[in-house]
Amino acid sequence: MGDGSTIEWTEATWNPVTGCTRMSLGCDHCYAARMAFRLENMGQPNYAGLTSLNRKGERHFNGRIRLVEHSLELPMKWKKPRLIFVNSMSDLFHKDVPTAFIQRVFEVMNRENHHTYQVLTKRSVRLLELSEELEWSDHIWMGVSVENEAVASRVSDLRASKARIKWLSVEPLLGSLSNLDLTGIDWVVVGGESGPGARAMKADWVREIRDRCVECSIPFFFKQWGGTNKKKTGRELDGRTWEQYPFVRNAKTEGAHKGEKL
Repeated sequence: MGDGSTIEWTEATWNPVTGCTRMSLGCDHCYAARMAFRLENMGQPNYAGLTSLNRKGERHFNGRIRLVEHSLELPMKWKKPRLIFVNSMSDLFHKDVPTAFIQRVFEVMNRENHHTYQVLTKRSVRLLELSEELEWSDHIWMGVSVENEAVASRVSDLRASKARIKWLSVEPLLGSLSNLDLTGIDWVVVGGESGPGARAMKADWVREIRDRCVECSIPFFFKQWGGTNKKKTGRELDGRTWEQYPFVRNAKTEGAHKGEKL
């Protein structure tokens, strides 16, 4: 985890926290848990003891959280501006991450403001609770994961927060989100589930979100169809790729206008 990333919508990953706990259906078949187990087997101490086997024999996070103090200063070492996915291997707003530590992460993001930070959480209630205690800037994008209608309230929590740039990670998309309210949302990423046990995503579910984004002039990014072989299924939606971003002040998109492809 670090400079360079295979995640299509970012450039680097930064993990000052590792470990997590299952939150909702979107957590099933978690790629991060599988990755954490591989990293542990490679001798990476930041990921040791964070996963267990479930009843289906799949790797899942077991609820242990590790604060990785020495990783806090990593963005300072990257002189070239980057798009940085914050906590790709955890959730910054997990209940066991102390508020003071979250504030320290935000202090780093605000100090190292030549980067653009993409923060993502499923724990929108805690995000909203702590929103007033955090320093928000345009280069800190705050997002929530939304996999189906059952967790759509996360969008309302995000909308009510003090974050300046708000985005949605609709991945894995597990059902229709025809009632999704995009008011106040600056960016939407959609993707299907990939890897072992991947659940299918219907094209019409993607199209209805894409069409809403186009109608509302919200940048839309289609990450993947997913499946057991995501390279085979590809990233095209109706004959084209969608790689739109919100306006960015600092990173590689500097000077781009809202909705333009990088």
